Amino acid sequence: MNDCKAPKGRIVIAGGTGFLGINLASQLAEHDCEVVLLSRNRPRHDGPWVHCTWDGRTLDEWASQLDGAAALVNLAGRTVDCIKTPDHCDEILRSRVEATKVLGQAIKQVTNPPPVWVQMSTAHIHGDPPTVVCDEDTAFGYGLAPFVACSWENAFSESVLPQMRGVILRTSFVLGQGGGALPRLVRLARWGLGGKIGHGNQGISWIHKRDMNRLFLRGITDESMSGIYMATAPQPVSNAEFMRQLRRALRMPIGLPAASWMVRIGAPLLMRTDPELALFGRYCVSRRLREEGFEFEFPDVQSALEDLLGS
Repeated sequence: MNDCKAPKGRIVIAGGTGFLGINLASQLAEHDCEVVLLSRNRPRHDGPWVHCTWDGRTLDEWASQLDGAAALVNLAGRTVDCIKTPDHCDEILRSRVEATKVLGQAIKQVTNPPPVWVQMSTAHIHGDPPTVVCDEDTAFGYGLAPFVACSWENAFSESVLPQMRGVILRTSFVLGQGGGALPRLVRLARWGLGGKIGHGNQGISWIHKRDMNRLFLRGITDESMSGIYMATAPQPVSNAEFMRQLRRALRMPIGLPAASWMVRIGAPLLMRTDPELALFGRYCVSRRLREEGFEFEFPDVQSALEDLLGS
């Protein structure tokens, strides 16, 4: 399947000043779209977009941007790259559910709501099965991330208008140099610490940022696209294989492994993050994208990392 027609008009990106939002905004601006970013804080750099201050939970003047918009893309949610204190867990849940619900309130009050709402979710909704390959039909997992993801998707289902086309993208590990976890892994690998993490068998489902943008654009423009999709490349790999390909792309001949106990101590103390993000994972593929003929520009992790990191 070829890429869809170019998007047009005003595109509103809620939670749009993070890594994914800025990448998407830049891509949309290349198509001469009017891009509006909704977020608490201004982007770090000026760009071809309009920014509206939004606290993620209350209606205000920002809602007028949705009137006559061509699409709404919702990326809002507190990062999960943190130590999972009770306060952080509460913020992770509320930032997603409350933001989605108030967007639903906003589209109900405008005269001409956007015809399509593209909603981000997470592939972590399926938990951390050691060997099961998950697709859109796989059972949900158990724990904080699946609970948050289910609540997030339920809030979307309750908020999207009946006449709107709704697309949910269950996103995996997005590879890009401008943000996300890849820059941190690159630093570790360059320090000689790019070996397997824990037993190394945990799955890493990933997608190159350009393919992620292509999925967003397809969700915005392709009227046949509706419902839930796994936003992940067709070839997930183990942690050990991912780190091997990362070292290869960086031309690093060695990478010391990190035992599980080392990660459980070092992640919260040195990296200020949750060790389970590295020690657990999942193998995900998209049955729907395969059946609909979506062609990934970067279907394998070697080509993706070489494109991003190769000299």
